[in-house]
Amino acid sequence: MDTKPIQIPKKAIQSVAGGLLLMAFFTIAWAGIASGSLQNTGRVIDLVFFGACIITFTGYAIYFFRSVKLFQGVMTEEEKIEGKKAGKAFGIVFGLEGILIFVAVNICVNLGHPELTVPAIALVVGLHFYPMGKIFKRTMDYYLATWSTAIAIGAMVLILKHVVLPIPVLAMLGIGMAISTSIYGLNMIRVGLGYLK
Repeated sequence: MDTKPIQIPKKAIQSVAGGLLLMAFFTIAWAGIASGSLQNTGRVIDLVFFGACIITFTGYAIYFFRSVKLFQGVMTEEEKIEGKKAGKAFGIVFGLEGILIFVAVNICVNLGHPELTVPAIALVVGLHFYPMGKIFKRTMDYYLATWSTAIAIGAMVLILKHVVLPIPVLAMLGIGMAISTSIYGLNMIRVGLGYLK
């Protein structure tokens, strides 16, 4: 690897590394929900596949954090302004997501449908990808938002219509959301490796 500084701000690779740790955490959460609703072979496949993703994300996060020294530390004034704007917008969306999850859970419980709690959380998570696409100018976020939102709404409909028992629906929901976070993580690895090239 070339030892001269890469002409990309350190913040860029640090953001990718931090994002990978977040995706590892969220993949654990969603795969765990799926695993708790699966049995035997399904549970093993879930744990092996998503476990491999989690290990990969964590490994690359460490690799990218250790590669920070290869990047220049200086940002242009324009990059600083854009970074601050994006960081502020991200903080607002992240804060609203937390509030909306709290509200959604309380609505489900107060309406007498606690079985909709996890799908409601997934719905809020799915919807939060839409503004993320605008903030970070990433088309992929819109696809993942639509995928995650559709899975969450589908899970709610199946539970409310009693088409399927809640446990298999939670397995489907957990796998669907874990696929979403895994795709996001794999894309982050692609971006990080692109920076290093």
